[in-house]
Amino acid sequence: MAVQKRFIAGAICPRCAEMDRIRAWEQNGIRYRDCVSCDFFEQAPIEDDAHSELETRVNREREEQRSDTIQTVRILDPKGR
Repeated sequence: MAVQKRFIAGAICPRCAEMDRIRAWEQNGIRYRDCVSCDFFEQAPIEDDAHSELETRVNREREEQRSDTIQTVRILDPKGR
């Protein structure tokens, strides 16, 4: 049975910095990643407590939003009072 390799949307290659070029797959308890644009390859054992996300533009923006200051929300009266 062939292992299905999936592209990770928004992932940035740590070697060549290209976006949307990283593939990931799991096989025999090991998680693999590689880049289709350069020779980047990484493998790591799958850990039960590690649901670590790969860095993407989406989760990076989420971190930036968390670090922003708190802003007050003003609720407007639809009747104009």
